[in-house]
Amino acid sequence: MAEQKNQNEHLNVEDALTQSEAFLVKYKNAIIGGVVAVIIIVAGFIMYKNLYAEPREEKAQAALFKGQEYFEQDAYEQALNGDSIGYVGFLKVADEYSGTKAANLAKAYAGICYAQLGKYDEAVKMLDGFNGNDQMVAPAILGATGNCYAQLGQLDKAASTLISAADKADNNSLSPIFLMQAGEILVKQGKYDDAVNAYTKIKDKYFQSYQAMDIDKYIEQAKLMKK
Repeated sequence: MAEQKNQNEHLNVEDALTQSEAFLVKYKNAIIGGVVAVIIIVAGFIMYKNLYAEPREEKAQAALFKGQEYFEQDAYEQALNGDSIGYVGFLKVADEYSGTKAANLAKAYAGICYAQLGKYDEAVKMLDGFNGNDQMVAPAILGATGNCYAQLGQLDKAASTLISAADKADNNSLSPIFLMQAGEILVKQGKYDDAVNAYTKIKDKYFQSYQAMDIDKYIEQAKLMKK
């Protein structure tokens, strides 16, 4: 019985190690999780509601519109740098209309485009330039920044940024995603107690989320790996 238990624990540890080692691959093609959908839905509403107060905002919004179309089509290079038929690109919108809400949003879009193109240093710079207090978009951008840090191998920054994003969101949609990602990074670093804390927060605070359904497995794996 004892031998069988040890064998099972060994298999669980190997499974957990495999999952943690696959972290960067897992998130490479989904660098921002569900953030893109959040931005498209929420930002579209915010722009429609708020960006017609003055002529400069109107021009900025008009300049941004074509980029959003490219973005939704996964044409990140064109969305970022523009095309040959009049669209200037998110980077120029952010620069030329600095101080407008549309320019602020262009920074977020530009950061995500850079991330999708594998240019994570540039992505972090643009995402850091975004300034917002919306309960969905702002933490989503912070979470995207954390994932970029992970891709850059800056795992301490990645984990802390993702945990901050989870705290900032404080909802069942985004917080468990970011806590799961932070937990996987912490396991990869061998910080098993911190990983357990991240996973346990999902279990205790976001128990209605999808991620909470099998969170006990991740908690136990992290505990086993500590032994």
